[in-house]
Amino acid sequence: MIKNWLEAARPRTLPTSISPVIAASAYAWHQNTFDGYVAVICLIFALLAQIASNLGNDYFDYKKGSDRADRVGPRRAVASGDISPTAMLYATGITLALACITGCLLIPIGGWELIVVGIFIAFFAIAYSAGPYPLSYHGLGDIAVFIFFGLIAVNFTFYVQALYFDWQVFLCSIAMGLLSVNILMVNNYRDKETDEASNKRTLVVIFGRKFAEYAYLSNGIIALLATYHIWITNGIPGYIAALLYLGIHLKTWNKLIKNRGTALNPVLGKTARNQLIFTLLLVLIIIIN
Repeated sequence: MIKNWLEAARPRTLPTSISPVIAASAYAWHQNTFDGYVAVICLIFALLAQIASNLGNDYFDYKKGSDRADRVGPRRAVASGDISPTAMLYATGITLALACITGCLLIPIGGWELIVVGIFIAFFAIAYSAGPYPLSYHGLGDIAVFIFFGLIAVNFTFYVQALYFDWQVFLCSIAMGLLSVNILMVNNYRDKETDEASNKRTLVVIFGRKFAEYAYLSNGIIALLATYHIWITNGIPGYIAALLYLGIHLKTWNKLIKNRGTALNPVLGKTARNQLIFTLLLVLIIIIN
């Protein structure tokens, strides 16, 4: 039973929540504004919000009939009968409520304006796959991921520690957003045929696999370029770190374009891993600066 819930939370994708918080906190540390308590609260909030979205996606995809018997992705809890629809719906609501409660701990630090940000995040965590116009069914999932796991996650994690915004942090948020999009890109690349059959119009369905392949490749390269100020200002260690990530990215991209179906499931995990590697390399170079 516990195993079913753990799988439903999709732990392989959680680096997309962890990485933005780590990256933003590293920038805060570099600018002598790091606050460990705030960073931990941001991390818990980000994880809970993503898990709530993952659980909701499991439930609402089942209700919409897009989790079909011929699905090639990882087992879905509700569609497979491992977890009842009612239990999944309750779990989604409870997890989202816990995320909101956790986020409220940041209000005394960052101001009441954070309530608007929190409501925005909570609403779209569910609107991603639910409601009359679910974002993931209309080619807007990638944009939502870029905004919430990139722009919002990084900039506001930094803000609640520093109480100001920073242009270098903003560039980092672009990088984090693009790397997060790549995780979703692999998922939709793998599921193209079943998504088409379910009328789920992802960007891969709309523009095709070739578009996804070039987008995936470009996102990793642009992420490096967006954070160029970290790599080039630290001499040889910075260049080595950037080239190391580029090599890992190209290797994973090569696996993406050469595989189909269930063979892409490991690529999904490696793409999430790549984002975490990118983040840790970035943090390392910031620390030794």
